[in-house]
Amino acid sequence: MRRSIAVGLVTLLAVSGCGMGAEAEKPAAGGGNVTLSFLVFETPNLDAAFWDAAIARASAKVPGVTIKKLVTPNVDRTGYAKQLDASGNLPDILQSVNPAGFAEAGKFAAFTADELKNFVAPTAGAVAGKIYQLPYNTQVIPVVYYNKTQFAEAGITETPTTYQQMLDISAKLKAKKITPFVVGGGGADTWADMYPLTGTVATDVYKKTPDWLTQRATGSVKFTDPAFTSAAQKIADLAKQGYIDPAGLSRSYADTEQAFRDGKGAMYPMGSWFATSADNKKPDFEIGAFPWPSDDGSLVVPTFTGGGTSVSATAANVDLAKKWALAFDEDQQNNDAFVKADGSIPAIKGYKPPADMGPVYKATVEIYERGMAENAIVNAFSQETGDGSLPPGLADKTAVAVQDLITGEKPTSEFTAYLDDQWAKATQ
Repeated sequence: MRRSIAVGLVTLLAVSGCGMGAEAEKPAAGGGNVTLSFLVFETPNLDAAFWDAAIARASAKVPGVTIKKLVTPNVDRTGYAKQLDASGNLPDILQSVNPAGFAEAGKFAAFTADELKNFVAPTAGAVAGKIYQLPYNTQVIPVVYYNKTQFAEAGITETPTTYQQMLDISAKLKAKKITPFVVGGGGADTWADMYPLTGTVATDVYKKTPDWLTQRATGSVKFTDPAFTSAAQKIADLAKQGYIDPAGLSRSYADTEQAFRDGKGAMYPMGSWFATSADNKKPDFEIGAFPWPSDDGSLVVPTFTGGGTSVSATAANVDLAKKWALAFDEDQQNNDAFVKADGSIPAIKGYKPPADMGPVYKATVEIYERGMAENAIVNAFSQETGDGSLPPGLADKTAVAVQDLITGEKPTSEFTAYLDDQWAKATQ
């Protein structure tokens, strides 16, 4: 989940309880009362009250555990966790922190097959065959959300199933002086510009080569190869044709979402977490949803499954920390709350979303369910975790470089060469 983080700095000097500093060096054995630190992040959808309520529900199921909540102070929660680790203050439990690097260094505790038995995709995000982050949630990244009123104004009566049809729709919208795509990424929210590229990588690269990033790690493929270059060139072309307004890149995530609500563009490629926001804060037009289309019209649904809790290998009590993490991620009310606040698609066996979810959320889930039924699920580029993911830090650098691709400051050849260069530096 990549979202704009509401700043909520928790001063480390104020943190008490086990798992921070010297106390974390010797895990406690057995039961008894224990205080565990829990690193979370806040967004407009997932505010402090949301986390407090979810923590209370999990704690009620695990007697003897007191949770000390910590809040990531910026958008890069994985980077912040690394800072804490470097200072000897790795939290006992961490929410939605990429386990890459931590797992290989023995910093996180692995979950057992029995502990993962209730998850739909128990091997998602595996590192060397082991799971260090509970795969509790699936997101479709991106979904193309669209303004049905503006489509009607441009004489568009059907959503596109091929990429050429999406280009034809964009031309009709532009002819009506309607910006086809709303894309942002200003300030700390550079990640928000990634989703058109994530869509084209899914359809042009991952559809044919699902393990492309694993092959990139072995050197079998490169970003400068024709397949990835073609995917990147599509984004450059969208901007050149005036279908993406480069001026919009200065907008924060929140401002970009508002721009779509204000009718400043007809299509908004964004992660599925937008769905409940769209239902809860309805604009004065109806919102629809369709998957990013492929050249031949076949369905491709890029997804991420993971994002759950991880447990420090040096937690004050690893067994209790894992038990609490499972209670947090498997709790029915917690998952209902995540669905209603953040458009989650919980990857828990037997879970059903609340029946009163809105139409945009239901349309989003339908895309995911079609992908599952048609075996059309692929990874969402830049969102991967575990083996077959980008080296730490490269996703953020890619998002910054995408801005240069959209503005034309970097031609596609330089953009892809830059990614290969940054990969080499990150893996030296």
